[in-house]
Amino acid sequence: MKTARMITGLFIIIFLGLPALFGVVWAVGLIRASVSPEFISDLPREIIKEVPKMTDEIFRAAQDKDVISDGNTRAWFQAAAKTGISPRELMDKTGLMSWLENELSKSLTEIGQILRGEKRPRPIWIDLQPLKNALLHPEVDNFFRATLQNLPPCDEQGEQRWQQLASKTHDRYGWPACRPSLMTAEELMRAERMEAMNDMPNKIEAFEDVRALRFFPFGFSRTIHLLSYLLFLIPAAFIFLGALIAASSPSSFFKWSGVSVFIGSLPVLLLSLFAKHLSLWAIKFGSFSWDDRWSTELHDLIFDKLGWIPSRIIDVLLSPVIAVAGVVCVIGIVLFAVSFSVRNSSRGAKKLSPLPSPASKPDQTPQPGQAKEETKADHPGEAEKPQASEPGPPEKLEP
Repeated sequence: MKTARMITGLFIIIFLGLPALFGVVWAVGLIRASVSPEFISDLPREIIKEVPKMTDEIFRAAQDKDVISDGNTRAWFQAAAKTGISPRELMDKTGLMSWLENELSKSLTEIGQILRGEKRPRPIWIDLQPLKNALLHPEVDNFFRATLQNLPPCDEQGEQRWQQLASKTHDRYGWPACRPSLMTAEELMRAERMEAMNDMPNKIEAFEDVRALRFFPFGFSRTIHLLSYLLFLIPAAFIFLGALIAASSPSSFFKWSGVSVFIGSLPVLLLSLFAKHLSLWAIKFGSFSWDDRWSTELHDLIFDKLGWIPSRIIDVLLSPVIAVAGVVCVIGIVLFAVSFSVRNSSRGAKKLSPLPSPASKPDQTPQPGQAKEETKADHPGEAEKPQASEPGPPEKLEP
């Protein structure tokens, strides 16, 4: 009977409790990350603040032969540098910088305040029309034409490559560092911009249903965090049920529960740590280009300057998973430690039970029925003593 109960409890824990705990830890961690203001609001504003400065640094470093050995890529950056316009100045002239620092940053700040419950929910739209206007701004055309003028004329092979790029018969990577006919270059530039604008919506709505957010008194983010913890009731029910069936004492119940919780959460902790470091390694050393003719040195340069962005994104996404898995592992260790405490307390109760005192003797008071059964052999000293006759009633004297 005991073996059957142990097998049943082990079956429930292995096939129901542990898979449910594994999935719930991942779900709770990713939910916390995806609805956190740090991921939705704070991180984009941090990127907006740093990207223009990093772009200028990339623009200057790409002109160095020691950094970019590919002559075609370096020639484009050198030709753009001869125009006397830096990327940040171009963003200022097209109005892109103003949109990033003002409108977009303000919208992201309000989104973070609503998620934290610091501000009443209201419809928030992110207007992308200024970005489209920046792509169509005349300053972009002037900068492109000035860059082309600083390139050498194309030979027959270079002109043919420009024609292929303009007709989109090939992928639009690896532009040759030569000056084609102005019509061909403008046609290619127009096609690139129209393709980017068609893929871009005019507006993005941050909250589709504002009325639903009003049902979250502590803020959307905090409420979702609290509700996500209720998912732990599912694996807890399976694990504690299996431990209750398999256990034969309170001590073994805590032991079964603690070991199961620890085993179910430890793989999540190890896997999330492995995924975090593997993702960073893959971004740094993986292939960045679909075309072998595109310089991978430029990608290395971009990653060196902007590598903190994917690192921060991965950290914000996976750190909550690591934290939740770590807490659950600690809970499993605590439950396992409690099992020893329960066993020691039961032993202590046995040790503290009162023992009979050696000075105390059993009650030898004779019972009423035992007095008559005693013989003289039991009292040899009393056998030699004459027994006194019992006094009878006084005799009546006759006169």
